[in-house]
Amino acid sequence: MGVHQWARHAVEQNLQGIDAEGFDQAMALRALLSAVIERSRAGRSAADLAAELQFIADNLDEERDYSFMRP
Repeated sequence: MGVHQWARHAVEQNLQGIDAEGFDQAMALRALLSAVIERSRAGRSAADLAAELQFIADNLDEERDYSFMRP
């Protein structure tokens, strides 16, 4: 299992626990994201984190074609 698969599995497990607690899933995901960012700041600069988050935000559209991609 790769680290990305592990992370997806960890999130899914936590979401099951969130449902059991009766929390809103969208709010819980926002809280998890905030916690991950807060924890990441210990080893990375704010600029580095901001650049990564911006890259992720810029690439949210799964249907978008990019000039560097080949058919």
